[in-house]
Amino acid sequence: MNFSYWERHTWLQDIDVAIIGSGIVGLSCALELAERFPKKKLVVFEKGMLPSGASTKNAGFACFGSISEILDDLKTHTEEEVIQLIRDRVAGLQVLRKRLGDTTIDYQQNGGYELFYEKDTDLFEECIEKLPYINKLLEKVFLGEKQTFSIKNDTFSFKNVQKRLIFNQFEGQLDTGKMMQGLLQQCAEKNILVLNNAEITSILSENDHVLLNLNNFMEISTKKVCIATNGFAKQFFDAAMSPARAQVLITNPIPNLSIKGTFHLDKGYYYFRNIHNRILFGGGRNLDFVTETTTRLGTTQRIQNELERLLRTTILPNTPFTIDARWSGIMGVGEQKKPIVKQVQPNVFCGVRLGGMGVAIGSSVGKQLAECIESI
Repeated sequence: MNFSYWERHTWLQDIDVAIIGSGIVGLSCALELAERFPKKKLVVFEKGMLPSGASTKNAGFACFGSISEILDDLKTHTEEEVIQLIRDRVAGLQVLRKRLGDTTIDYQQNGGYELFYEKDTDLFEECIEKLPYINKLLEKVFLGEKQTFSIKNDTFSFKNVQKRLIFNQFEGQLDTGKMMQGLLQQCAEKNILVLNNAEITSILSENDHVLLNLNNFMEISTKKVCIATNGFAKQFFDAAMSPARAQVLITNPIPNLSIKGTFHLDKGYYYFRNIHNRILFGGGRNLDFVTETTTRLGTTQRIQNELERLLRTTILPNTPFTIDARWSGIMGVGEQKKPIVKQVQPNVFCGVRLGGMGVAIGSSVGKQLAECIESI
């Protein structure tokens, strides 16, 4: 790389805050900083042509957790911790919707459904039995609403699943591409510089500044650093989290597609939705946790075959379909669901471990990360 004087002077010198990662957290952080410090130079560094984690690769679920996921969380978290997790997800979605507007992100509240395999009778009956208990807990989140979750008959002609589904009236869906495009547009309007194919490979805090190595080639200096790389964060500091790859496929358009909403299956390890008369279907990480604990993008035949099998036998059993595309994204997960937002070196801060809930909490985590910087 042979940078000109103009390139160095305009983009790579006199940086006040460098944000690493141009996903939901990174761009939200940059926008919050721009509001608080409008005259400061903010530069977002992204190692890929597009965000490299999950922000442009997710399913676009505006959700806060299926009932089986919530019950599972209650095994490792207290009631208050689970209520706070859900409250944070709901509040984070409100931040996102307020910032961009529902029209911009094509937000639709069609509700969400949880499906249960026919063989999972015990889990299904446990969720039905605990429905009043979970609804009572969630009254604290939804201001007295008594029917967050309810039971509905399957009107979608699914097969090999229980004939009744658990419905969540508050769950929504959005267009991931439009969401990220909207965030980038706002960054441009606030003169936030976003550099793509610009990988930060090391961070070193020295006195009142931080040295960054760019593309293993050039050393640049900044006053503050915000790490927003989620599943890739362990390259910069020791974090109580691991990367988690999520594989996805999408069908070609299906005439007269009647499925509408967001759907969870097998404790949320599988998820699907309608988009542009197609089915977007992802998950299967539980088939091979070891292989899917990786920062490498890509797909595997084992998981993709299972996604297709479930489409054919369970989701679209009477409907011909063909696959248009396959991809994967990288999440950051850990034993605890609460995101990590803290200082990791002098003048270096992080907002990571979103636990597969980046759409819901990415905006609020970005805001919290920006608030770590009290002054520049």
